[in-house]
Amino acid sequence: MFDDDFHDDEDQIGELLGNYGRLKRGEAASFMDEEDFESVIDYYFRSANEELALEACELAKSYFPYSVSLMLLKAEILTQSQKYGQALHVLDELEQFDDSNLDAILLRSDIYMSQFKHDQAANWLEKQADKFSGKEKAELLLELADVYDENEDFNTVFDTLKRVIEIDRKSEEALQKICFWADFTNRLDESVALHIALTDEDPFNALAWFNLGAAYQGLKLYEKSVDAYQNCVAIDEKFEFAYRNMADDFMRLKQYEKALEMLESHIEIAKPEDVIFEAMAFCWEKKKDYSKARYYYRKASRLSPDDDTIFYKIGETYAREQQWEKAVKSFSTALHLDKENASYCMAIGHCLMEMNVQNEALVCYLNAVRLKPTSKSTWIALIRGLHVIGLYEEALTQIEMARQNCGDKGDFAFLQAAALLEMGKGKDALINLEKAMKLSPKKLKLFTELNPEYLLRSNVAEIVARYKKIK
Repeated sequence: MFDDDFHDDEDQIGELLGNYGRLKRGEAASFMDEEDFESVIDYYFRSANEELALEACELAKSYFPYSVSLMLLKAEILTQSQKYGQALHVLDELEQFDDSNLDAILLRSDIYMSQFKHDQAANWLEKQADKFSGKEKAELLLELADVYDENEDFNTVFDTLKRVIEIDRKSEEALQKICFWADFTNRLDESVALHIALTDEDPFNALAWFNLGAAYQGLKLYEKSVDAYQNCVAIDEKFEFAYRNMADDFMRLKQYEKALEMLESHIEIAKPEDVIFEAMAFCWEKKKDYSKARYYYRKASRLSPDDDTIFYKIGETYAREQQWEKAVKSFSTALHLDKENASYCMAIGHCLMEMNVQNEALVCYLNAVRLKPTSKSTWIALIRGLHVIGLYEEALTQIEMARQNCGDKGDFAFLQAAALLEMGKGKDALINLEKAMKLSPKKLKLFTELNPEYLLRSNVAEIVARYKKIK
């Protein structure tokens, strides 16, 4: 069937080209109407033969000098060939016969945009808008919204889309776009008001309900957002983005069971995605069912085998269960995929410390410091590792290096105080503890986690109590 249609098309254009050739040669009994010329011109242009296409335009004009459709076709060919001046000249001629041709108006706007005359394009479309009404005006305004987007006049994009919706309350393109621009321009309250009006007027407008849910979501009104999304899927049960957004609402509300229900609904109607499986894994992780969390992380990893973060998350679930060897394996896979990630080095180091493979753990911490020397957390991991092993002198050396790279932070003063206490240098230790409490009193846990018995010393307890009282 398709082959027959193809051959029929070939026979038809072949016949037209033969007739066109005879007409060019001036042979008698040859005639072509406007549509015939359009087909020949289109054939040549699609065959990348611009010269023959324009030649056919000229011959067509000699027979149909007032044909707006032929003029428009010529202008489109010249525009595609980036001959903007000639194209505009043809449009000027066309407008003498039809100054309300929407395609010609939009083409002129496209030419201005191609010439980077964004303001001129916007002014042109604004000027022409009053010539139209209904669907045609909506189409022109959608083009105008794109022009304002290119001109980075983002608030006017939002305003223009509102104008479209006033004309066509169910314009899918306008509704889809305004959802994004409401969030981008931080005009979510306006979006709420707009979409409440739309849903009051037409309670079965699924897209309006979705946009209302998105606006509430952006305002962090998650319960109202869920209500709007539920209305959306009640109207259109296959509205997949409503399910995933509802799942996000429920996760933010810490209602993980309901979030999982929404994600399951999404999977039933949509193509599997790694982000959906990751979200499901996250929910199971929050429910402390780490085995199920890993199951979904692995499903995600099969869809994105090069995503190192998924393997890192799998490692975290093993670490929470204190399955250190399995955690190391997953963290190592993540590091293999992203060899410059200091966090992965630290994660492996923490596991190795728990496994009492301390020297290898220190190597991991040193790698983390090498990768991110200006990161405070990498230095803290290394210094704590040295402290746990009992290498207090080396810990003090690394503290000074940490200060050179990160500045004089309260964290380092706490670590220095702990090392000095272990070395029996109580006076220096108290000086550093006082300094630490002055700089970062909320980081006291960093000090006490190394040895809770530090607080049993009266002089240590007195300094801590004094600064807590001041606070």
